Formats: sequence, C-alpha cells, structure tokens
Amino acid sequence: MREAGQIALTPFPYTDLSGSKLRPVLLLQEAPGGRGDWLVCMVSSRLHQAVEHFDELVFPEDDDFVATGLKAPSVFRLSRLAVLHAGLMLGSIGCVGKGRLGRARERIAHWITWGESSL
Repeated sequence: MREAGQIALTPFPYTDLSGSKLRPVLLLQEAPGGRGDWLVCMVSSRLHQAVEHFDELVFPEDDDFVATGLKAPSVFRLSRLAVLHAGLMLGSIGCVGKGRLGRARERIAHWITWGESSL
C-alpha cells in the first residue's frame, strides 16, 4: 500500500515526453477519485540542480536520511512533478519524515499560489 512520504522507484517522464528514466520519486499526495494516481516529485543526486530556497535537500547527517533508502545526498526537485499510477511504481525504498514532507508540500503550494517571484 502506498502512502504520502514514501520514496518509490518508477519510470519518470522527461518534460518533453521523449522518454523516461527509472528514478526515485517522493509520493506527495494521492489524487482524488480513488484511481490509484499519485502526485510525485523526482529525486536526484545532482545537488547542483537544486533551486535555492525551493527544492528540498537531504544529506546523510539528516535524521531521516537512513529511512529514505537513498544512497547519496539528494535533492527533491519540487518543480519536477508528475501524476503517476501506483501500478507504475516498482517498489518503495524508504520514506521521509513528516516534517520534510510537510515542507515540500508547503513550498509547492506556495509556488502554485504565489508564483516564482515570491520564493
């Protein structure tokens, strides 16, 4: 069973839909309607791609790093969102703490509501 805060492996689509890459994603929220769709954001180990004061970084010294199942410092790319069916997820590797999930959701909501200039 899936739940918000899990990190799962799934084919994540490129923004131009030319293909996809198997990568970890953070499950942010199940979509309404009971169809098994999830709003997710991609996870990357390329820390230089992080948008300062927006994306969420996780490091080995963080309290929830071990629980994430990630192998290296990583960035939750909060502007790289997709809605994917749970059946596409190949398995869960871990989860984030409630505080980190809450911050990610708040940043996305603020971005959608107020736009980039307010970040």
